[in-house]
Amino acid sequence: MQDSSDPLQAIWTRRATTVARKINLAWWLEVLSMPLVTIGIIGSCVILLFRRELPTTPTWQLSLAATTSVLLAALITWFIARRRFEKPEQALVRIEATMRLRNALSAARAGVVPWPQVPQHIDAGIDWHWRRVLAPPLAALTFLAAGLLIPIPPNNSDANTPPDQPLAWEKIDADLEHLAQEEVVDESDLQEMRKKLDELRAQEEEEWFSHSSLEATDNLKKEQSAAVEKLERELGLAARALGNLERNANGMPAAEKERLLQQFDQALQGLRNGALKPNPQLLDQLQQLDPKQLGKLNPEELEQLQQNLKKAGQACKDCQGGGTENEWLDELLDNEGGEGSGRDQPGENPKGEGPGKGGITRGPGHAPGVLGKEGDTLAGGELTGLESKDLSSSLPGDLLQLQDGEHDVDRTRVAPSAGGQTRASGDGGDRVWKDALDPDEQKALKKFFE
Repeated sequence: MQDSSDPLQAIWTRRATTVARKINLAWWLEVLSMPLVTIGIIGSCVILLFRRELPTTPTWQLSLAATTSVLLAALITWFIARRRFEKPEQALVRIEATMRLRNALSAARAGVVPWPQVPQHIDAGIDWHWRRVLAPPLAALTFLAAGLLIPIPPNNSDANTPPDQPLAWEKIDADLEHLAQEEVVDESDLQEMRKKLDELRAQEEEEWFSHSSLEATDNLKKEQSAAVEKLERELGLAARALGNLERNANGMPAAEKERLLQQFDQALQGLRNGALKPNPQLLDQLQQLDPKQLGKLNPEELEQLQQNLKKAGQACKDCQGGGTENEWLDELLDNEGGEGSGRDQPGENPKGEGPGKGGITRGPGHAPGVLGKEGDTLAGGELTGLESKDLSSSLPGDLLQLQDGEHDVDRTRVAPSAGGQTRASGDGGDRVWKDALDPDEQKALKKFFE
């Protein structure tokens, strides 16, 4: 029987228990290594996803969730690894086998022999492989720390970013904003146009691209474009009429002056009745202006008025992409100033060159070379045929050559044959019948046609 009060037995038992715990810990870490790395990789991805989609989640909650996952995996693997755990009795056998004690510990435990003396160093034949032991925990810790610390922007697209709207709305809104910044259009007209646009935006987002919504958008875009184009055209007509009246106020024929006055009145009437009217200050200046008394007005005020008209017209052109399609024609027909103009003031162009209405000091009535300087007339010569020597690209049926010639007649005489008769070789079908068919074939063919 064993004596539990034996101090040597207690020492050997404690040393065996330490060795068994070391072995059991190694088995547990071996089983835990793979789940630990897996939890680190998946946990870091889940943490990053939470931080992007739910940026208000506290960090301590994410850390607690990761720690709980690791502890749960450790508990499960502990129960799995218990099948390989060693007891102190088995550790004693391992020690005596490694130290070659010849079953001294097993015999002492059975009470056969006394317990041997405890050496200073007990060797159980096992040791830690630290690289293999520490790599999985450190990898898992690195993955989880990266998921918690890597900066990632929150995904607020669904909450804060408005849905995409039709591009036509943005174009209309940008044009109205440009006109408002330039202060060339009455603000009340711009508010009316914005109100129609806001009515389209007030629909459900699912209806923005419906057929009815897109049709209404197209109508609003056409209405806005037509209003801006009309405003730009009327402003241009008023500016040109005032400029021509100012330059030719003294020497202008009555008919021409009356035409320009009517042009200015029509432009002013169009500005009053348009869907988009100029700003009230500019419209009041035009209404209070008397075109018949331009010579009595302050030149600086008149120049400022013309500059305002041009500025307003340019703002309208910018909304239409830089100008209307007929702008080049207006500039061509209305040659304001410049050398050779037919609307020059008397004495400024003594030669009278350039297009105009005709007159002593106004140049001729026609406009030679309106689209540019005319080139010299080229005299036409005789038509000359071209002959190509390269026949590599000719096609079947192409005419290659024409020439005159005579029929080639065979004038060879045929001598009479024996018996005084001329033997003919036959031609056409008769030649084929007699020369190409053997007797059996001739009989079969005759029988077929009988």
